[in-house]
Amino acid sequence: MRVLIIEDEERLARNIARVLREAASYAVDIAVEGEDGLHLARSNPYDLILLDLMLPKVGGLEVLRALRSEGRRVPVLVLTARDRPEDIVHGLDSGSDDYLTKPFEMAELLARCRALVRRSYDRPDPVIRAGGLEIDPRRRAVRQAGREHVLPTMEYRLIEYLAMRAGQVVSKEDILEHLYDFDAERFSNVIEVYVSSLRKRFGPELIRTLRGQGYRLVEAPA
Repeated sequence: MRVLIIEDEERLARNIARVLREAASYAVDIAVEGEDGLHLARSNPYDLILLDLMLPKVGGLEVLRALRSEGRRVPVLVLTARDRPEDIVHGLDSGSDDYLTKPFEMAELLARCRALVRRSYDRPDPVIRAGGLEIDPRRRAVRQAGREHVLPTMEYRLIEYLAMRAGQVVSKEDILEHLYDFDAERFSNVIEVYVSSLRKRFGPELIRTLRGQGYRLVEAPA
């Protein structure tokens, strides 16, 4: 999953990014100005945006309204020091999906992020079940037939993303856009390498290749 943080407090933004990468295995981009954040949000298919309201140049509510007026449905979690009830109502009515006031606990932020991502993929259950796998994003754990597997970061990102979209054909380009942040190096055959490793671990029939189209994780085991 790929997240955009639009936050002008750089230290806070870096701390949030570190937690999201380490605890949730998300790919994370950061923008410290509203204008740059809006550009990134328009240019990349994020799974979630964390948005401060008090931003230089272009304010957070302006960013939010612009995205919603363009029909972009990416979940937006507002992070702000404005804690008056009318501010919260205004933020939600402007198109945000959730609202968290500063200061906040990182554990709560993580829980809200997971919930918003699940909702966007129509996965209300905290555990993703597909293809005979049980994936618990809270623990970054993957179970198959009662055995728990600990995966390297990029393999976990891939299996989680494919499981979220189980039964759908997902293009290689789509996968790359959701697994890597803006600064990451991307190699031409890296997805094939990760898919091959996951097949060796979980079985060759779990992830199907559709030539010229992409990959599909089976919804139920054969």
